[in-house]
Amino acid sequence: MSRPQTNLNPEIASVSLDSRRQFLQRAIGGCGALALNAMLSEEAKASADPLAAKQPHLPAKAKRVIFLFMTGGVSHVESFDPKPQLAASQNKTITVDNFQGKLGEFTMYLKRPIWNFQPGGKCGTEVSDLFPHMRTMADEMCVIRSMSTDHTNHYESTLGMHCGSWTFARPSIGAWVSYGLGTENKNLPSFMVIAPQPPYAGNQTWGSDFLPGTHQGTHITPGSNPIPNIRPQVATTELQSLELELLHRANQRHLQQNPAEEALQARIRSFETAFGMQHDAPEAMDLSGETAETLAMYGLQPGQTSGFGWQCLVARRLAERGVRFIELIDVGASGNWDAHGDMTTHAPLAKNVDQAVAALLTDLKQRGMLDETLVVWTTEFGRTPYNNQPNHAGREHHHQVFSSWLAGGGVQGGITYGTSDEFGIAVAEDKVHVHDFHATLLHLLGLNHEQLTFRHAGRDYRLTDVHGKVVQKILA
Repeated sequence: MSRPQTNLNPEIASVSLDSRRQFLQRAIGGCGALALNAMLSEEAKASADPLAAKQPHLPAKAKRVIFLFMTGGVSHVESFDPKPQLAASQNKTITVDNFQGKLGEFTMYLKRPIWNFQPGGKCGTEVSDLFPHMRTMADEMCVIRSMSTDHTNHYESTLGMHCGSWTFARPSIGAWVSYGLGTENKNLPSFMVIAPQPPYAGNQTWGSDFLPGTHQGTHITPGSNPIPNIRPQVATTELQSLELELLHRANQRHLQQNPAEEALQARIRSFETAFGMQHDAPEAMDLSGETAETLAMYGLQPGQTSGFGWQCLVARRLAERGVRFIELIDVGASGNWDAHGDMTTHAPLAKNVDQAVAALLTDLKQRGMLDETLVVWTTEFGRTPYNNQPNHAGREHHHQVFSSWLAGGGVQGGITYGTSDEFGIAVAEDKVHVHDFHATLLHLLGLNHEQLTFRHAGRDYRLTDVHGKVVQKILA
């Protein structure tokens, strides 16, 4: 039996996958070209230089961000939110309506904190003995004790804190800042992440998702070779320059022949940044020129290339060199602050970061950089002030309320904002949702969170979705 013939236009039938774009450009009186341009409109915001410095929407207090993320859920009632009544109520029972994200009535046993709280600085903000070095910097810190997030699982809440979405991968806050402001140093990425291991949610926490790829975070792994493949593979710098110039000319010709492919500009820019990084990145991470006093302040030994002190000192050096958003992650998705079994595991994790973070604030202030650098310290959620067994050594996940703090960059130092209830179970006053937190960080950088949008899949997206309000009372 013979196959029936179709009425398909021979020209259409002969179109190969490689020539589909050319076909669309000439099909049905130009409508195909319109459709193609619409499909590429998400990439069209990649300008001649997608990382060129941009003017903010409004006067900025901060030029850059150093974002300190503690993986696993730091206990708020044992760090920055003192609860005397909780300390006096060991093993007393209480009924709660939410446990590990499940609604109902649950009888729990209150658990007192292990560490005592003491006032720090002239302001007297109470910080626990878990962070004695950070406590000395209380006059620089705005401690938010009424943070709230949407999910009780690590993956979702880590994604939420970074991307403003708890269910789908979206551009991270660092990518949004890069997209909104560009970079001040063409030889370094605008967004860099220094982490020994990825946290929960992996590299989605620094991804650009639908934003142009130039805004994705560059991952630096502490160690003797923090950026693999950064060294040139050709004999001389001159030869490499000639090769890159030839590649640049070829890309420019391709761009002229295919003007709709504006995403190519991002790829061209990435080659240029990589070339510049071959000199600037190793120099930024070379601590040999730092004084012995500076290394000691961060708790570092000469020649050391790992540890949170190394991360913090490199962050200061990157900030000096114009990197817009620098994220430091202390540990990965295991061996972190997730103290289900024993709260004493917080002690070595705190020791790992405490001196280094205090040194970072001190160093930035001494160099006159703190006023223009917004330092953020946060985790994905807190830990329960109770457990379902008496005398249990650990704490569970707690998303209803937790603590974060900000310093520098237009924030009032030496204050606390918001409160939790008498046991640290729920927000009592001045709730700060993660969307509000993000809106405030962007505001301090001069970015209006409602105007910082990107059109994707037929709608405008933003970091704060359709929510978020700036916390005006913490602004200097």
